[in-house]
Amino acid sequence: MNSYRTRRRTGRALVLASSLLLGTMVTVMGAPAASAAPVCPGAGQAPVLVGSVPGAALEGAIVDGGGRLYTTDAISGRIFRLDTPGAAAVPVATVPGGAGAGGLAWAEDGSLLVGYGGGGPRVVVGDSARPGAVAKVDVATGAVTPFASGLSAANGLDVAPDGVAYATNDFATQIGRIAPDGSVDPDWAVVPSANGAAVTSDNRYLFVARTFANPGISRIPIENPGAPEDWVSLGGTDVIGAPDGLVLDSHDRPVVPANALGEIWRVDGPNQYCALATGLPLSSSLAYGKGDSGFSAGRLFRVGFDGAIYEIPGGFDG
Repeated sequence: MNSYRTRRRTGRALVLASSLLLGTMVTVMGAPAASAAPVCPGAGQAPVLVGSVPGAALEGAIVDGGGRLYTTDAISGRIFRLDTPGAAAVPVATVPGGAGAGGLAWAEDGSLLVGYGGGGPRVVVGDSARPGAVAKVDVATGAVTPFASGLSAANGLDVAPDGVAYATNDFATQIGRIAPDGSVDPDWAVVPSANGAAVTSDNRYLFVARTFANPGISRIPIENPGAPEDWVSLGGTDVIGAPDGLVLDSHDRPVVPANALGEIWRVDGPNQYCALATGLPLSSSLAYGKGDSGFSAGRLFRVGFDGAIYEIPGGFDG
């Protein structure tokens, strides 16, 4: 019990550190009256609460082919499943070490990949100590099997069409590449404060958000990772937005939560973005639905450090 409480305190401290950093940015730069992002055409509807995990700081989110949503708790290290909107969250598994669960992605073999192991160390020594790791989870049994290690972190995680995975660290600079056999290239690319990870359907680019350093979004050519492109560079009041875990829609457009501003943005092109929703501070990650029921295909869902899960009606992707 004591070790569990210690892990919870450590995880909560990391989440609070992130929140305090965002709060400092707002205090120093001044809280904006409004975002510079216009409302996307046909969007702007009120978010709909569809679930919650009381006491959790939700970090990653993903939906399986049956329309079931999975999310991670950065404090306890647990992975939860919600079978349908409105259903209770069911614990599925806990990452090794019991704290710091991060990004989620589907492996080629159908298992659920989960990032973990960064915890507090990733904030100060992620790039040097490389405490981040990825495990495979059998969602039917809850069995957890270590898969890859030696990463700066795996706060953001995505699997490309060729089975290669990419992992990010929003408090450091290294983006790791994980081969299908679990071997790791820990500094495949370098983007300060890279957060989230989403590979385009043609496997040409990796999109990452930049949360704290030079806030915005980068597009990294898969074949030339040493030449990341500055896809969105935030200015004005949006500079404190703190972009977090992004996802791509069916047109390979990044959709990203602006954590500190409480908005969900869609990026239509270089430095062209609009708001799908507002009023959602502490948003950490997004996921599109799948299948014909539950968290179904085309619907956009948001998880956050407040433990709440919302549907974003304006983000529906038909």
